[in-house]
Amino acid sequence: MSRVLIIDSQSPISREIGERLTAGGLTIEYAAGHIDALHRLRCRAFGLIVTSAEGVIEEALALLEEMRLIRPSLKCIVLAPYSTPNDIIAALRARVFGCYTPPFEADEIAGVVRDAAMSDDSNEDIEVVSARPGWIAVRVNCRLATADRLMSFAREFAAQLPEKARQEIMFALREILINAMEHGAKFNPDQVVEVNAIRTARTMTFRVRDPGAGFRKEEITHAAHANPSDDPTAHIVLRAEQGMRAGGYGMLLAAGTVDELIYNETGNEVILIKYLD
Repeated sequence: MSRVLIIDSQSPISREIGERLTAGGLTIEYAAGHIDALHRLRCRAFGLIVTSAEGVIEEALALLEEMRLIRPSLKCIVLAPYSTPNDIIAALRARVFGCYTPPFEADEIAGVVRDAAMSDDSNEDIEVVSARPGWIAVRVNCRLATADRLMSFAREFAAQLPEKARQEIMFALREILINAMEHGAKFNPDQVVEVNAIRTARTMTFRVRDPGAGFRKEEITHAAHANPSDDPTAHIVLRAEQGMRAGGYGMLLAAGTVDELIYNETGNEVILIKYLD
């Protein structure tokens, strides 16, 4: 279990995160600022750092670069007052573990910090294939924790959407991403899922492709869409019999929260589209 260093003890969100981590049994320290953080890193090992919510992402990444000269494998959660597409690209390329801007959700951020501190998941689990402000392509290893990491960047990339629309497409993206990791890759961390995020003047689009052989919709009996009209929970029993996790509503719910959901013929690639107007 790694020790966590949180910069800026005066920030309300930093305190909230720290309180939740302490309650969960993690060892944390607060640094007064960048100089104090560097001093503490030289004195003792920390596995993860949470930056101040008052500093911009460019400054946080410059600090992270200096910190990794002391602790090369250091993981970093970046908090910032705002982000731009170029900031998100820079954070991904700097192998930041997660990136968050207001409105902050302390429970969610603390959960990602806890996962990062208590696991061996690598900074390398997200690989940037190509990145421009309007189109980012990544490959992600098939771990639940990596899916949560990617969602933090996806939310920032979709910041131009109204909050309700952003929540809807983020919900759909996570459902499809988890389905791809579970059914396409069997949660094998050596397998990767490809994700593209594309912003046009009128749409927000996500493309997810898994390494599996695909499926035909009519053959999936363990999902809610296959239930007979008189038995809307039939798939729950079937999933239990097959030893599968609770769920099965992903495709159905995702389709209801985006404007278009399109599968390829093979069934291992899906495109989610949300109109900006």
